[in-house]
Amino acid sequence: MMKSVVIKNLTLFRPLRSSLPYTNLRISLRFSVSNRRSTTGATYIRRGKATKKERHKRAAVRKTVTAPTTTVVLDPFILGTFVASLFAFAFLYVLRQSSSSSNDVVIRNKSKKNRRVLVSHNDAVSRKDDSGSGNDVIIVGAGVAGAALAHTLAKEGRRVHVIERDLSEQDRIVGELLQPGGYLKLIELGLEDCVQNIDAQRLVGYALFKDGKYTKLSYPLETFDSDVAGRGFHNGRFVQRMREKAASLPNVRLEQGTVTSLLEENGTTIKGVQYRTKKGDELRSYAPLTIVCDGCFSKLRRSLCKPKVDVPSVFVGLVLENCELPFANHGHVVLGDPSLILMYPISSSEVRCLVDVPGQKLPPIANGEMAKYLKTYVAPQVPTEVREAFITAVEKGNIRTMPNRSMPADPVHTPGALLLGDAFNMRHPLTGGGMTVALADIIVLRDLLRPIRNLNDKEAVSKYMESFYTLRKPVASTINTLAEALYKVFLASSNEAKTEMREACFDYLTLGGVCSSGPVALLSGLNPSPLGLVLHFFAVAIYAVGRLMLPFPTTKSFRLGASIILSASGIIFPIIKSEGVRQMFFPRTIVAIYRTPPQ
Repeated sequence: MMKSVVIKNLTLFRPLRSSLPYTNLRISLRFSVSNRRSTTGATYIRRGKATKKERHKRAAVRKTVTAPTTTVVLDPFILGTFVASLFAFAFLYVLRQSSSSSNDVVIRNKSKKNRRVLVSHNDAVSRKDDSGSGNDVIIVGAGVAGAALAHTLAKEGRRVHVIERDLSEQDRIVGELLQPGGYLKLIELGLEDCVQNIDAQRLVGYALFKDGKYTKLSYPLETFDSDVAGRGFHNGRFVQRMREKAASLPNVRLEQGTVTSLLEENGTTIKGVQYRTKKGDELRSYAPLTIVCDGCFSKLRRSLCKPKVDVPSVFVGLVLENCELPFANHGHVVLGDPSLILMYPISSSEVRCLVDVPGQKLPPIANGEMAKYLKTYVAPQVPTEVREAFITAVEKGNIRTMPNRSMPADPVHTPGALLLGDAFNMRHPLTGGGMTVALADIIVLRDLLRPIRNLNDKEAVSKYMESFYTLRKPVASTINTLAEALYKVFLASSNEAKTEMREACFDYLTLGGVCSSGPVALLSGLNPSPLGLVLHFFAVAIYAVGRLMLPFPTTKSFRLGASIILSASGIIFPIIKSEGVRQMFFPRTIVAIYRTPPQ
């Protein structure tokens, strides 16, 4: 016969020093003990307090008694709660410890290579500000990110010193397409008029071409004002307009000079910059906060992040003049061989054409091999409406190249300094999302700095500013992941699984409805959703596998289907890992975003 013994209020843990509500955890366990009689007929159910005589008697009996068999019956709900809680505690503890320890190691063990851009000095050294006035913020670089940030912080009442290497109008072949999501950020920053009077062209969608087929994809702009759309323009004109607007504010000082180093105090804190003026004078400028926005070729980033720059391809740029694209006010993407061809208007009479060449080895331009490659191999793949203009542009000889860089954001928390723009984070320019990410980052930074009255408490400000790296993730990680994944999917390959994935992606977008509007909303920055991106990406993979199973599945189709899923996973998961799984999908579990601003 089975009897039950209930042991209540069994304390398993001492109170934990944590903000989580798992202190003084007590559970109830129910034990069933089988009554077995020994050779002496004694029955043992439980042990209570006994007299000295009884204890001696029991000790004698134990020598002849078979050990009782105990069956433990646990409440499944209680057991599951306990195990889940234990794993949750262990997971969060490991994440927090690894994150903090890695940051500590990086800060303590900065390499000599990184130290080259730092000039250390002690508190005893006189800190004369050669800029002539007290600054709240120093901004290194006045490109899209730097100029927009200077205007934004100055409007908040900050005194801003901007140092830019070259204030003349630049002629670039990238940074010429602003997505609708980026235009909305311009409006939020009060900079939308910077796309006026520069002959900027409205863009309302994309047209995709592949093997003689095409499909048109429109931005989901129905719920926005009529002025909201993408914009194509000359990058130099756009940047000059932003610089002019920033310099028009009385608390902005825009100066031409080359920043040679960051000024470091006590080995941990950035106090300002050392720079060389246009006349060649070596000066120093000090401020509680230095923000480095010196672009993709940044020489200062090594002391503020762990850069892992990849160059998957090179853009060869041309300007097609006086030609009409097949679809007006649309960007055009040709899925060519071996890679992509992009075209979009940048003025009322000019179309930017970018030919992607995988790898870093290009045909030489000087001896004419590049021109030959473009005319004989690339020209037959462009739409017939612009083919003649393409060949004319090649023969004209104004061929430009630009390496395409990608670099995940991996900051080193440094009191007194911050990275922004391409100096901090880059992705393949296929989707034209770089400016959208930079403008979104500026809005996050502005909102974080707004309640801080005094930036001089660098330790407190730095700890509070750690939340910036998490709060920027929804927009940044969506655009970064999409750009990298889309480029790898659209790249021509001899691998059968990758070829099927490429075909399926094109056909998936032609289905219309949510199959086209969803990905385009992600690409345009109108719907920054990392989870939505992953769902659409694997929907394409499943669509590719499903087509293989029709009309009847075969052994070959099963093998190819498995290869497609593995190939898709091999594309998306490494990108997600580099962006940070926790930051992308579980940002609310990160303590930094709950910190209150220092006063």
